[in-house]
Amino acid sequence: MTTSSEPVANRLGALALRITDRMQAAISTDGRSLSSATALSALDRFLDAPSIDQLSSVLGLSSSATVRLVDRLVAEGYATRASTSDGRVSVVELTRAGRREATRIVAARADLLEDIVAPLSTTERAALGELVETLLIGLIRGPAAKGWMCRLCDTQAC
Repeated sequence: MTTSSEPVANRLGALALRITDRMQAAISTDGRSLSSATALSALDRFLDAPSIDQLSSVLGLSSSATVRLVDRLVAEGYATRASTSDGRVSVVELTRAGRREATRIVAARADLLEDIVAPLSTTERAALGELVETLLIGLIRGPAAKGWMCRLCDTQAC
């Protein structure tokens, strides 16, 4: 086992951590968690009235953690629960306030990411785009691949 990282891998780790810190700050209002923001974004962008289990799968949370998160969203007025036709499963839907908050979160994320790549030239952005695409494909197809890649993404941007 080696204790020394390759410089580019080490810098990538530092970049990932710094982006995560800034992302949390950009989307956080009233102490909103990254999971809560991700749920709002996913419910707005690509989930259509999911069950708790479906939402749990997207968020990578346990069922009980997802129930607690949905309870908070309902209490904040951002989501509602509705029963399905068989009555055994409830689904989660955003309220108007929830859609507005999701839109704000997606915009804050986009602004942050644009700010991060702002120092790059057009050529550098294109090169970075190719490298990021290669890394993402590796993460999707790799041996440890699991979960949803585009949990907080602006799905219209890709």
